[in-house]
Amino acid sequence: MLDPYADIRPYNDQEVKPVLQRLSGSPQLINALIRYRYPAMPGWLLALLRPFISRKLRQHIARVEHVKDFQDMVADWVQQLVANSTDEVVVQGLDKLDHGTSYLLISNHRDIAMDPTLINYSLHQQGWPTSRIAIGDNLLRNPDIADIMRLNKSFIVKRSLTNKREKLKELQRLSAYIRESLEADQSIWIAQREGRAKDGIDKTDTAVLKMLALNGRARDESFAQTMAAMRPVPVSIQYEWDPCDAEKARELVIRKESGTYEKSSDEDTRSILRGLTGYKGRVFVDFGKPLTGEDIESAEAMAAAIDRQMNELTELLPVHKAAANLLQNRPCEGDEMKAAEELKRRTAALTEEQGKRLLTTYAVPAKGITGL
Repeated sequence: MLDPYADIRPYNDQEVKPVLQRLSGSPQLINALIRYRYPAMPGWLLALLRPFISRKLRQHIARVEHVKDFQDMVADWVQQLVANSTDEVVVQGLDKLDHGTSYLLISNHRDIAMDPTLINYSLHQQGWPTSRIAIGDNLLRNPDIADIMRLNKSFIVKRSLTNKREKLKELQRLSAYIRESLEADQSIWIAQREGRAKDGIDKTDTAVLKMLALNGRARDESFAQTMAAMRPVPVSIQYEWDPCDAEKARELVIRKESGTYEKSSDEDTRSILRGLTGYKGRVFVDFGKPLTGEDIESAEAMAAAIDRQMNELTELLPVHKAAANLLQNRPCEGDEMKAAEELKRRTAALTEEQGKRLLTTYAVPAKGITGL
């Protein structure tokens, strides 16, 4: 039987072994693993280590037979990652949801890889099944990364299409895949907007919600009927400290001053690594209440409801108050003083405008602003 989603869906159990065998022989992946583990290693020593690392990798994955085996292996690595890059991860709200029900999890978007990683980490830690993850094809130009992500329950959103007719057809297929996944008791994670909220303002894009509802047309459903069947739940992900804050500030200022910004070829990859391994302080993952009734009558009403819950779930931290005080030249008190010193350290290498932009991003929860 023809698989209509073969090129976008996560890999299934039958595909795990062949994909892992292919990955274990990839020189690019072996080099990346060595660089990740030993960033200062000279090139000549890297070449000597490559056969040893390749052999160890094959031994490590030999017992992986199914997608769950791979996710369990990834969970061990994520546990170490969380321990090394955060002070704590606080998960709240899952007790308000039904453990046996699949949900459409719609979160804010601050970090390329860490956002979905933390969603599934939170679910796994609480004994819930992990979700399938929406990821843009712009991040999967490297075939090794694409394979790893699809092994880890990611499905592909083809953002690079430019032909309008082809794009609509692909969005309809994507919407159908998401709906069918939910009907098969697989929760879905998707960001509330395309691209990260680099300015700290979490605002839901109605275009994302309209895409999600496309599957209802074939079923002769209204927007509200489709969303009721998909069971949307807002999720807030909040990092006390953003490892990519300076880079985001630079980009936003360059865009403001020149009207454009040209990414380097490896910029997304560097952002992914920095976001995964950089210090984040305290992290909060808050699952909201399922959206029903008037909140899902239209894409506009649903976007407003998601944004409202996001705002309610946001924790007000000392760093937010400290940033607001620094912007307004007001003194800091208590825990804000330590946060202010760290903010000053982070802005030291930036221009005045870039530093102000960084502080403005951190100040958003304290000010309730849309920009200073």
